[in-house]
Amino acid sequence: MDLNDILVHHAEDRKNYFNAVAPPIIQSSNFVFDSIDDLRSKISDEINHHVYTRGNNPTVQILRKKVAELEHAEDALITSSGSAAVAIAVLAHLSAGDHVVSVAKPYSWTTKLITQLLHRFGVSHDFVDATNVDNIRSAIQKNTKVLMLESPNSLTFECQDLEACSKLAKEYNIITVIDNSYSSPIFQNPIDFGIDLVVHSGTKYINGHSDVVMGVVCGSKELITKIFYSEFMTLGVNISPNDAAMAIRGLRTLNLRVQRSDETATKVKEFLHSHPKVKDVIHPFSDDFPQNELAKKQMRGCGGLFTINLNVTKKSQVYQFVNAIEKFHIAVSWGGYESLIIPSIAFHDVPGVEDSPIPWTFIRFYIGLEDADYLITDIQQALNAIE
Repeated sequence: MDLNDILVHHAEDRKNYFNAVAPPIIQSSNFVFDSIDDLRSKISDEINHHVYTRGNNPTVQILRKKVAELEHAEDALITSSGSAAVAIAVLAHLSAGDHVVSVAKPYSWTTKLITQLLHRFGVSHDFVDATNVDNIRSAIQKNTKVLMLESPNSLTFECQDLEACSKLAKEYNIITVIDNSYSSPIFQNPIDFGIDLVVHSGTKYINGHSDVVMGVVCGSKELITKIFYSEFMTLGVNISPNDAAMAIRGLRTLNLRVQRSDETATKVKEFLHSHPKVKDVIHPFSDDFPQNELAKKQMRGCGGLFTINLNVTKKSQVYQFVNAIEKFHIAVSWGGYESLIIPSIAFHDVPGVEDSPIPWTFIRFYIGLEDADYLITDIQQALNAIE
């Protein structure tokens, strides 16, 4: 389906709501039935009918169908956060005594899901350098049920060969799950490479306005139905109709926003590549990125995220740079209209907490919708503040 149709028209039956351009917010927890037979019929197929908003709400269903099409999937579920999306996608395929193989350094809450929550219920795990598919093969055990991917990951942007990972997993009857938040559906569609389930922090590009927390799980009808009737309904990780309407609004400009971030980020990182106070710029489409060829094979763009490694020797110099920044907010997340930085040094020297494995000289940038020259001027003066 054409991208324009998905973002503007798909799943919107305007004749059912007074020919309104924008879908209505069906702010109802409950739905009524004409008869016992009507109730019986719909409750037996709740994933496709409206019974109770914890399961299927009309406004949320429009968003569901749009996101599924964006990811070339048969169906999708919308959850209350990206962490919830990862959790239900993984939990749906595990029992006590099973084993998970995951990429090294995944999103922090994915790490906690695997190492803390799943560990409590007897699920073992291995984190591997998945830039080489042979490392994944070596970690597979007889009880391995899930392969958790994140390509690129959100800090240092390592990629996995999705086609090779899919083929390997199918050889061992393992479910593949990928966090595709970095690329968004605009720039990467892992299902095209054989991946089973695609998850997103929809808080980021999909909503795109820093005002809704949500997640997405996309996959086949069979897998989505399995998750719906178990983890999704049981744990109650649904999104509100109002938040779904805001995300539908955000989708209208998804392509424009992601393309804009990508184009501006390219200009900013080119400036940083040549600056003497920047040792490295980590960006999947940079010529010096070790997996540049693979990234360009799997992705159509990168969006607004990249990381720099400051060319400094003292932690005080990182503080000088960050304190001088004026046009970037210090904040987690990404995908909104506003440009952000997250300095790794914030996760070092925290009392009672182990230092982050990411060097303290690293700073992740998210480039929002501002002009490139506006942002470059700010970065330049902040770099000049380093003594």
